[in-house]
Amino acid sequence: MKIAQIAPLYESCPPKGYGGTERVVSYLTEELVALGHDVTLFASGDSVTAARLVAPCPRSIRLAGTGADGLAYHAIMFHEVLERIDEFDVLHFHTDYLHFPSFERDAAKTVTTMHGRLDVPMMGEILDTFAMMPLVSISNSQRLPVPGANFVRTIYHGLPSNAGEAGNGEGGYLAFVGRISPEKRPDRAFAIAKGAGVPLHVAAKIDPVDREYYDRKIAHLFDDPIVTFIGEIGDDKKGSFFGGARALVFPIDWPEPFGLVMIEAMAMGTPTIAFRHGSVEEIIEDGITGFVVDNVAQAIAAVAKLPQLDRAAIRRRFEERFSIRRTAENYVSLYRKLHLGVLAA
Repeated sequence: MKIAQIAPLYESCPPKGYGGTERVVSYLTEELVALGHDVTLFASGDSVTAARLVAPCPRSIRLAGTGADGLAYHAIMFHEVLERIDEFDVLHFHTDYLHFPSFERDAAKTVTTMHGRLDVPMMGEILDTFAMMPLVSISNSQRLPVPGANFVRTIYHGLPSNAGEAGNGEGGYLAFVGRISPEKRPDRAFAIAKGAGVPLHVAAKIDPVDREYYDRKIAHLFDDPIVTFIGEIGDDKKGSFFGGARALVFPIDWPEPFGLVMIEAMAMGTPTIAFRHGSVEEIIEDGITGFVVDNVAQAIAAVAKLPQLDRAAIRRRFEERFSIRRTAENYVSLYRKLHLGVLAA
């Protein structure tokens, strides 16, 4: 098939550091190429891909600095996709709802994966207004705030099976990975580590919007010698970081749409201790690939139960449920139905 993958331009594909959506787009694009499809990736110019790259901006917007106009670059990208629309069997968008007004007349040729939270102001009105746009959810729980939206399938994210070998947790630490932000609740991660008497390694970035939260609520916690701040890490370091961890702690306080770090840990055989929000119960199998908890006390108790889990079995469950080959094949099945005009929820 001739497939256009249209990525956000905020990070490169794959990202140089943190960047969940662009990382997912990159994995999917490369696997579609490996499966023999003719793929064009619309993404920032610093992206690296085996697909044909069309770049509306030379660098990812985050790295380009304050002078980059994100909306302008996306508008240019959508114009370029429209100019070339006849070249493709399907247009797969990952740009939230930004492209809806430009492509509503061509909705039958598009599919949009919604990567973010949907319990936000105006989302229901947007999805109702553009009800002609076929949508993919990344978990079933993601759909709950907008039950009337035009979702045609749930497709879980996947990772390359060669992402790394399963580790043995020899580092002995708990890992926190992602963003230092209120919804990710790093303060809970500190409390879990302190209560369990286990070191905590934090591999995270601090966005400008979260700087005040970090300064007021989190910075002083890094004074405790039990905590080591690693900073933002890329794919080249994630394997050893996850593999060396006793467990990933995922103490979220929001309706997580998917949570890529959970399967990144799973790929290394590393269990996850996760709070029961959003997609968590769809991703983590309690007592098999980790533990699902409701509070800090339960999370501390779960640390003591980690030796009960088989890290090789966790790796096998990753291969069975969250390989990028499985994700790509699910999307190809959807693309074919879209192309044949037989798409149904």
